[in-house]
Amino acid sequence: MSAPDGPLAAPLPAGRSWTAAGPPSGDSHSGDSPSGGELPPGAPPAAAEIFGPALGVAVRYAELLAGPGVERGLLGPAEAARLWDRHLLNCGVVAELVPSPCSLIDLGSGAGLPGIVLAILLPAVSVTLLEPMARRVAFLTECVQILGLGNAEVRRGRAEEMAGRLSADVVTARAVAPMYKLAGLAIGLANPGGVVLAIKGAGAAAEVSRARPVLNRLGARDVEVLHAGSGRVNPAATVIRFTAGQVRGKVPGRGVVGGDEPVPSGRRLARGSAVRSRGGPRGGARSRRGRG
Repeated sequence: MSAPDGPLAAPLPAGRSWTAAGPPSGDSHSGDSPSGGELPPGAPPAAAEIFGPALGVAVRYAELLAGPGVERGLLGPAEAARLWDRHLLNCGVVAELVPSPCSLIDLGSGAGLPGIVLAILLPAVSVTLLEPMARRVAFLTECVQILGLGNAEVRRGRAEEMAGRLSADVVTARAVAPMYKLAGLAIGLANPGGVVLAIKGAGAAAEVSRARPVLNRLGARDVEVLHAGSGRVNPAATVIRFTAGQVRGKVPGRGVVGGDEPVPSGRRLARGSAVRSRGGPRGGARSRRGRG
């Protein structure tokens, strides 16, 4: 379902005066909170905890997703009713796994999940929203402008084409591809020793098991399944995290990725309150196949 592209900068609903001006310092972009400290319609109590002073900006983004995002076919109509629990909070808790400051590429950014959410929460992180489809690129570009995200930029292109031309400390992906395909695409964009964060579903451990030969060939290290936001949101976000190593590999259908350079000491990974899955790859437990 799609509609003719048009400007996103529609007036805010009556009675609201939220802004998206990014602050010069702090842990997140801030905007005016809803009047009286009340949560916006549809937002669960956890929204205030996860987004804090950036809640107003997150609300504006939710409006863009539920309006133009659905109208342009970037999200299905049914997703508008569950934007917060299924999408915004699910992406927001991943911020606890991202070191700051750093550079980050959101691979196959789509409607900006998780890339825009992370840019809202982490103003010290330089976020590149990488997306090949023109209509999605247009939506992302307008969202970045409307929300005042000076730490985010939009690049049009495929991961295979950008390998060796674009790289970052952290690569994120959500609902892009199965892990055996995603691993090569993500490592092709990661700096040596960089971190890949793939938001997945209940079948994450099974995906890792199937992708183990590919991960080993690409030199991925410290592969683990985490539950980000455990105890803060329900359900927690299931994330496959691994480190890009030194072994040279190939992006499917493209050239060599990785490199021979020594892995830099770099920053230590941010762990936050994420919890390792007991059914993750380190324990070798099996799990049912689920949607990523």
